[in-house]
Amino acid sequence: METLRDVLDAVAAGRFPPPDGATTVLPQPSPRDAGVLSLTAHTVVFTDEDPDWVYRTLRSVDSDPLAASMSPRFLTALLDRTGRTAETIDAVLVGDPLPGEPSCALRELEHPGHPRVAYARRRRDGVRAWAADGGVLALGRGVAGRLEVSVEVDEGARHRGLGRLLVTAARQLAGEPLWAQVAPGNARALRVFQAAGYRPVGAELLLQRGRPV
Repeated sequence: METLRDVLDAVAAGRFPPPDGATTVLPQPSPRDAGVLSLTAHTVVFTDEDPDWVYRTLRSVDSDPLAASMSPRFLTALLDRTGRTAETIDAVLVGDPLPGEPSCALRELEHPGHPRVAYARRRRDGVRAWAADGGVLALGRGVAGRLEVSVEVDEGARHRGLGRLLVTAARQLAGEPLWAQVAPGNARALRVFQAAGYRPVGAELLLQRGRPV
């Protein structure tokens, strides 16, 4: 594993690092993107901090070694060391591209003002957004240039299957593996993504520059 993108491409293809309980430290793929990616019995810390500091700090954590990299004590130490902030640990899912056209009517937004799109633009590059009747879909380049999806369904349009239609449509628009980050407590969203064929592959904490929004 030479870069984080190498890891992500392999995971999207179903090839995971060995479940050996180890932690791999890799350079940040960009000044924006730093964090911790936890896979099955293997963790990748992507940061420009000294790898020796990372390993030394992990060894000092009073925790099961398999859980140390996602323990509050290590993550707090990493945030303090980098001077960054974080929101939450997300479940990470990936879906393969799908052929065909979306089954729901979508209209691409040229000047989107939707809060979900504004949120995506703070964290991703090249964001494109589409509106459906009752929802919005956004795609953009996030961590290590991977293509990421986010959706939002209006309150009055929920419980009608629109969320599943949107995240399925995203796979048809993507043309490459498509990544999603979902807060584990958002069980409804997790079910929607899994029902649309996205596979859970790990957990991730992103370290953000500046104050969280």
